Amino acid sequence: MPAYAIAHLQETAPAAEIAEYIERVTATFEPYGGRFLVHAAQHEVKEGSWPGSVVMIGFPGIAEARAWWDSPAYREIAPLRSRHIEGDIILVEGVPEGYDAAATAKAMRDALPAE
Repeated sequence: MPAYAIAHLQETAPAAEIAEYIERVTATFEPYGGRFLVHAAQHEVKEGSWPGSVVMIGFPGIAEARAWWDSPAYREIAPLRSRHIEGDIILVEGVPEGYDAAATAKAMRDALPAE
């Protein structure tokens, strides 16, 4: 099942360390089957507030995403970003092939107390 690293990063002033991080980051996730799906693209807020930018990296599975995050190569460059950009980063599993939201809703309804 696919997995994703999703970052919601706050805007920041340009810095040489951030440029270096961006130059080096792809080489840290490619060995784990990772690839950019979204990279600081413009986004359109439909509800709530979402200042800053979004980065999303896809992986074959959650094990690969975790292995990338914990890898010595990524741990080495992470401070180049974190010293300059605040934000939230999560690893999350995607849904399996053939996922049916209606089945999830049915299970939720079945678990509700009888009226």
